[in-house]
Amino acid sequence: MAVADELPDRPRWQGINHLALVTPDMDATVRFYVGVLGMRLVATTMAGPMRHYFFEMGRGNTVAFFEVEGAETFAKPAGGPSDRAIQLDHISFDVPDEHALETLRKRLLAAGSEVTTVVDHGFIRSVYFTDPNGIALEASWWVVDGTGRPSDYNDAVLFGDADPVPAVRELQAGGITDLPRTRLT
Repeated sequence: MAVADELPDRPRWQGINHLALVTPDMDATVRFYVGVLGMRLVATTMAGPMRHYFFEMGRGNTVAFFEVEGAETFAKPAGGPSDRAIQLDHISFDVPDEHALETLRKRLLAAGSEVTTVVDHGFIRSVYFTDPNGIALEASWWVVDGTGRPSDYNDAVLFGDADPVPAVRELQAGGITDLPRTRLT
């Protein structure tokens, strides 16, 4: 296995370019993401026989959908177990502050969407809701923002797992030493 420090320079990440999800109904998806959530539709294309639409959350950050006719949708609450095979639990959209979170909550309620009260996770506060495809969504704001600065793995507010996985212990000791290998399917 390679040691992280021996790899070429790390990428200069700037956020999420897009998350690619699936919908059987692009029209309902556009109506929800543009009409209810207030995101801007910034691109539409065809990927073979499938529509592929992109919705802006912030500069350079989008959520995208492929329209797959007949795709099965199902609802699953964020962070909850499922007896189905899944690769995505939920998407959390970033908002700048508590006021923006409360404003979004009021907007969702006014549009007839179910939404939780604000949930306090300590370092972030969130509300949870779903889109018309049953995809679990979250909107969050960082109460204590761990991004854009060096990580302090001893900060109990941001790193609260009392029994972290071995990779976190390696980070606490100075760096990851054992890297997994992946293969294309």
